[in-house]
Amino acid sequence: MRVQAFLLSPHDWVPNHPRLPVLLYRQALADTGEDTTVTFELRFRLNGWPPQWRAGVYDFHHYHSTAHEVLGVAKGAARLMLGGPGGREVEVKAGDAAVLPAGTGHRSLESSNDFLVVGAYPPGQKWDICRDAPDAQMLRRIDQLPFPRCDPVAGEHGPLTTRWSPP
Repeated sequence: MRVQAFLLSPHDWVPNHPRLPVLLYRQALADTGEDTTVTFELRFRLNGWPPQWRAGVYDFHHYHSTAHEVLGVAKGAARLMLGGPGGREVEVKAGDAAVLPAGTGHRSLESSNDFLVVGAYPPGQKWDICRDAPDAQMLRRIDQLPFPRCDPVAGEHGPLTTRWSPP
């Protein structure tokens, strides 16, 4: 597994997170057979990020102000835009995963017909869908939102535990 970490500046109306980087895990699951969906769900659950849904990624820019998110690509491939309009394009494929801190803009630019993602969030965090610029209260919530000390992909000693730090 190879991990990329990058911090996104605010773009247009999307705040992104002021200090927590996006973590992009390449080949988080080496075997992308038929059980990849279940394997991502089990791994996320065991690492304290209960899975919430199976679907694609919306084709419009949005972010979450109330939850950090992990996306496990179970099937297919896609080209995503992270960071909002004018942000960073990334390609993902089955077996990859992305941890998006609250405030991180994301959308699907294109995807294969079989593209399937498992989405999970830290316990107690309920995701919202934001499509407008945040107000001051939302910016504070994004910056101060707690997160588990366990990496949803790699466990107790994964990249999140060293690259994310509390305020």
